[in-house]
Amino acid sequence: MSNSNHKKGLHNENTNVNTSSALKCPINIASDYLNVNRLNAGGSASSAPGLGEPGSSPNMEAMREWWRTRSLNAPSPFQQFGPCGRIMKNPSMVMQIQDPASQRLTWYKPPLAVLVIKKMGDKDVLAPFVQLVEWLVQEKHMVVWVELGVFNDPILKKDQKFQDIKEKLVTFKDGRDDLTGRIDFIVCLGGDGTLLYASLLFQQSVPPVMAFHLGSLGFLTPFQFDNFQEQVTNVLEGHAALTLRSRLRCVIYRKSEKHKYSDLQKQQYAVNCDSTTELESASAFEHENALNKCTIRQAPSEFMVLNEVVIDRGPSSFLSNIDLFLGGKYITSVQGDGLIVSTPTGSTAYALAAGASMVHPSVPAILVTPICPHSLSFRPIVVPAGVELEISVSPDSRTTSKVSFDGRNTQELFHGDRLQVTTSIYPVPSICAQDQISDWFDALAECLHWNVRKKQKCLDELSDLTASGSEDTLDDFERGSNSILDG
Repeated sequence: MSNSNHKKGLHNENTNVNTSSALKCPINIASDYLNVNRLNAGGSASSAPGLGEPGSSPNMEAMREWWRTRSLNAPSPFQQFGPCGRIMKNPSMVMQIQDPASQRLTWYKPPLAVLVIKKMGDKDVLAPFVQLVEWLVQEKHMVVWVELGVFNDPILKKDQKFQDIKEKLVTFKDGRDDLTGRIDFIVCLGGDGTLLYASLLFQQSVPPVMAFHLGSLGFLTPFQFDNFQEQVTNVLEGHAALTLRSRLRCVIYRKSEKHKYSDLQKQQYAVNCDSTTELESASAFEHENALNKCTIRQAPSEFMVLNEVVIDRGPSSFLSNIDLFLGGKYITSVQGDGLIVSTPTGSTAYALAAGASMVHPSVPAILVTPICPHSLSFRPIVVPAGVELEISVSPDSRTTSKVSFDGRNTQELFHGDRLQVTTSIYPVPSICAQDQISDWFDALAECLHWNVRKKQKCLDELSDLTASGSEDTLDDFERGSNSILDG
């Protein structure tokens, strides 16, 4: 391999690591690291010593072990197979993928505007909310945004501290005000629903989200509120790890139908005419004829979901019958209560209850999980994050389907409609309390009590025999039992 090719993608047998990461290590270790990569990139096995062989540097072994314990990327596969086969190179498809373990927050300018989202209808969150907002305004001199509905809380109206800073807050109303480009930083106070709401508010780029656990479950809210000043200050100074939680982009394409519509209706919808007649210059007869051939196509409905999109039978007593396509290829028909298409973040939500595996949020994947399928062999599957899923109601289905997005915006999916699901390019940057691995496994243990059971007692028959002072052995017991059976 030439030096130019070597610089494009250094790799060793344990992980993908770029040159800049290697240069952060001590010089002697970094140089050994480069030697390891030259060997693995195509050098002869006899041209450099292997691990544990005479002449191998201790730094090389330390380097490999160091990266092995700190990388979340899979090993870079060796691209030559046997004496003749190898992967065909396609430079246009080469991508640089950053190791999730190295994803840390940085600000290229100081954050000024912060959005504070609180759990509605929970009086236990009011005191922390007032304390946080007051501190952000008076101590950090930040512009604080809150939802307009917060001002209507009767308890907050009686809180003198909140009334003193009320005029300094900026309000917005969901569905009316667009927050795109206005918010630098988000703080959530409550449960997992507050993080889902933050995802809903930003359908494109999402500001970094710091979630405090003040709700019921708290699987997505790793921070405790006790020392919020220190924790928020660390984040504002850029000392935080990030988990990029992928989202799904869901688009509903409605079936087009031909009808007679008035001119007023045609101004309200996007009109697709099958006739080539220009309506403005046509005669009265041609104008009416063209109107009859016009097709009104509703604009596609688009939603971004952080957990899952659910397609089910709704209130119907019939089985749902849903066709599933992957990359334009028909995969299967789902007959049962419905189908869940979820992100790795959503793998611990509805999909978990339906039997799916729990997937770490840094894994690039989409989960497809049937809901009570009328089949003994229909198991949940995991597909690559880059695929395009398409879901539609089967032509012979006895009923339509209902589709919901993170539990909201329920819509009806009719025969001929299509739901397209792909991984969005806009993830939710969730700030870690510790790191990506520790936060996730702590949540599994504390919120879901993962693998909690009583410990099995150790096998101590031999110690019991020794303690009794008996001269008998296990062989004696075996001979005795055999004689009993023979008798």
